[in-house]
Amino acid sequence: MSIRTPGIHHVTAIASDPQENVDFYTDVLGLRLVKRTVNFDDTHTYHLYYGDEVGTPGTILTFFPFEGGQPGSVGRGQTSATAFVIPEASVDFWVDRLESEGLAVEEPTERFAQTVVAFEDRDGQQLELVTGESDIEPWADGPVPAEHAIRGFHGVTLDSLDPEATGSLLEAMGYERVAEAGERTRFEADGDRATAVDVLDRPEGERGRQGTGTVHHVAFRVPDDETQLDWREELIEGGQRVTEQKDRQYFQSIYVREAGGVLFEIATDPPGFTRDESVADLGSDLKLPPWLEGDRETIESQLAEIDTTGPAEVER
Repeated sequence: MSIRTPGIHHVTAIASDPQENVDFYTDVLGLRLVKRTVNFDDTHTYHLYYGDEVGTPGTILTFFPFEGGQPGSVGRGQTSATAFVIPEASVDFWVDRLESEGLAVEEPTERFAQTVVAFEDRDGQQLELVTGESDIEPWADGPVPAEHAIRGFHGVTLDSLDPEATGSLLEAMGYERVAEAGERTRFEADGDRATAVDVLDRPEGERGRQGTGTVHHVAFRVPDDETQLDWREELIEGGQRVTEQKDRQYFQSIYVREAGGVLFEIATDPPGFTRDESVADLGSDLKLPPWLEGDRETIESQLAEIDTTGPAEVER
């Protein structure tokens, strides 16, 4: 494949209670809610987007919160962890912060010369904080002091059903195999952020089951529609089954289920989240695409009310 991705665009996961989800990712992790819309394929459900101040590609974690949804189980055929970048000197700060929220935090470990802090959100979503570098500046008005704040994604871990096939596709997308340790192989993209993908080889591991607390898909970056359509042609020529282009309002998307079981999305960087809200107002109102505006009253009546104002002031 002749086209290379600079890294991850976003990760989309499944949650349960939307208010609990907002509270955790804004108040505890200090991300900004940059967009509040609905699942375009199931308008009974919110689609909540979190990221840096403007939702820069490579910082965006999104959720479908299904109230009363069945818990999933993380295993083979899934993305098994989503990792964020934190500064080297912030490990103790985050361990203390997460433990003060009553979360079970694993003892920090070393992985490929970086410190990793593993924990779970309220739904059991597996998350990691990894020390490293990023070109992302922390959100200045967030609840976490800037010197400790999250700086976008580090990457993801894929618990593949077919590690060799998954690795081959990543290499075709421009990733390089750079390190191995036990069951884990590290792939890196040539970008400024969100460049790491780890692939696990666990042939005896149990298969995952989709539900709350699991990742739905991982999206990779392309610069524009034309490049995305070129990708689509090359993926199809390479034997992949790829969807038609889908309008997600804030980016265009195509999807492919890779041989290891993980759903990949290829997403364009533009137009971004300021196409229908100013930077100051991001995430403050329910935004619907034009084709759903006529159903706004019905859609709003089916959604739970959530408080998206966030914490009152920045901690110092």
